[in-house]
Amino acid sequence: MCIRTVMTYASPVFAHAAPKALHKLQVIQNKFCRAATDAHWRVRNSILHRDLELPTLSKYTKDASKRFFDIAGSHPNALLRAAVDYQPPPPTHFLRRPRNVLSDPPDALTAAVDSLNDVNDTHD
Repeated sequence: MCIRTVMTYASPVFAHAAPKALHKLQVIQNKFCRAATDAHWRVRNSILHRDLELPTLSKYTKDASKRFFDIAGSHPNALLRAAVDYQPPPPTHFLRRPRNVLSDPPDALTAAVDSLNDVNDTHD
């Protein structure tokens, strides 16, 4: 929960962080999940996240960034709306803007958790 509060506060920044830094934070979250549930080492992280109904950090930052940009886009301040409204650069452009993270494909763990949730939804 300590990591999440900081990441929520600065979600557009963390969503744009290096994948290696986000992976290190995801490893910490995985360890805490495993310790909190006293799960055996053979239990996959995707199963832990599904059972705890806990999104991965990349999904969490992507969702928080989406909420931020949605709120900022409808803000009464014209300067804030102008900062949110921009045309994204082409995918081959080397500069990435924070909003580009919303169109990125999910990482492997997030995709595994999503597929497990989809399977559970079809069986319910």
